[in-house]
Amino acid sequence: MSAPAQSVPNPQTSASAVNPLNPKGIKPCCACPETKQARDDCFLRFGHSVEEHGPDARKCEDLVRRHRECMASLGFKI
Repeated sequence: MSAPAQSVPNPQTSASAVNPLNPKGIKPCCACPETKQARDDCFLRFGHSVEEHGPDARKCEDLVRRHRECMASLGFKI
């Protein structure tokens, strides 16, 4: 007699990432690619910290806010 079939976890998703806001279980590193790319490009261009890079780093604040909102919409707490 064979054993009952067991589900094999999908390595592409994390059980902790699956939630009602993120039913596909998208990992944080793969979530919100549009806002992440824009934020990262801004960091490369202007820096990420006013203390280290001067007032131009403030140009990234809106992009950071939008990326955080996108991540929160998927249930990630950042």
